[in-house]
Amino acid sequence: QVQLVESGGGSVQSGGSLRLSCAVSGYAYSSYCMGWFRQAPGKEREGVAAIDSDGSTNYADSVKGRFTISRDNAKNTLYLQMNSLKPEDTAMYYCAAERSHRCIGSWPYWGQGTRVTVSS
Repeated sequence: QVQLVESGGGSVQSGGSLRLSCAVSGYAYSSYCMGWFRQAPGKEREGVAAIDSDGSTNYADSVKGRFTISRDNAKNTLYLQMNSLKPEDTAMYYCAAERSHRCIGSWPYWGQGTRVTVSS
């Protein structure tokens, strides 16, 4: 059974930083594409960043230069380092996985989410 558990959310002031973690189990993590998504109140879920099994990354334009996605295959953990946070980054953040070395957008596996609140 695939399990993804996020942690690291919290409340910070604008300009601050947070690092989200996603612990994964139940599958060959190192060979899977992983991603971070977020959903703000009243808005649709959006993709934030993704990382292929070989470490290739993609970012939403809104977070480029501020967020960094990374993975530690030895620890079966996905990370999202978020710097220069803005109030518009406030959302529930989810990690997701798909059974593909390259990210193709199917995302069948999801965590429960961790909340990030950025105050001005």
